[in-house]
Amino acid sequence: MNAVRRGLGNGVVQAFLVVVGLVWMTPLAGLFLSSLRSAEDTAEGGWWTVFSSPGQLSFDNYSELLGNSGITQAFWNTVLISVPTTVLVVVIAALAGYAFAWLDFPGREAIFLLVVALLVVPVQIGLLPVAKLFGQLGLFGTIPGVVLFHVAYGLPFAVFLLRNYFSEMPKEMLEAARMDGGSEWRIFTRLVLPVGRPAIASLAIFQFLWVWNDMLVALLFADSSSQPLTVELQSQIRQFGSNIDVLAPGAFLSLVVPVVVFFAFQKHFVQGVMAGSVK
Repeated sequence: MNAVRRGLGNGVVQAFLVVVGLVWMTPLAGLFLSSLRSAEDTAEGGWWTVFSSPGQLSFDNYSELLGNSGITQAFWNTVLISVPTTVLVVVIAALAGYAFAWLDFPGREAIFLLVVALLVVPVQIGLLPVAKLFGQLGLFGTIPGVVLFHVAYGLPFAVFLLRNYFSEMPKEMLEAARMDGGSEWRIFTRLVLPVGRPAIASLAIFQFLWVWNDMLVALLFADSSSQPLTVELQSQIRQFGSNIDVLAPGAFLSLVVPVVVFFAFQKHFVQGVMAGSVK
């Protein structure tokens, strides 16, 4: 009887998760189907009409998209902004988090409190002063300038997150590694990073998604040659509000990349949790 109840309970949970997953994927599927329809078909009816008229679907819109130099350049600008920013934030935060958690140095607590205090500073407050500073340094309107801004404002939370995660590791484990002759760098790379993989993977996911979907910082710090996909799509909507045949595939491209990255890192996240549970 208990086995039957557990089976029914698991079945209900699985059915519920399937429904949630379908609801969550519906906008993505709708956007994808819309990106495969012509502007005339879109004007005549919703994307769900493709199930009764599958002849509407074609990849002509994506051919048009590849021929749109503005969107393709904006896509690569987004990659050049998001990937370096995520890598720099994760690497620097991991090093700083380990130092704040396990290394003794003068002013450690005071510096960490300063890092925590930076969490309450809104991004909007620093936009104009940093823009003025970047203008003096020649970084305004460039991809390195956008990357540097995102790194600076992403580090406080990243350091706070990884420091707290690293500090929960057993002290005896690190002391045993030091007694075996392991250097701090070796302990960090061979012990701390593998154990901290779940937190690092989560940080990488959120940092990448935040930067990829950002529009506010890019509107101010990027010029026409360095603007990301979010700004370019917004600009094309303003200029050519009826060119749905370009905007729909561009929006889908902007959406599907974070989804793919999320699921890719989710795999490593789950593996890290399982490894930690075994240990």
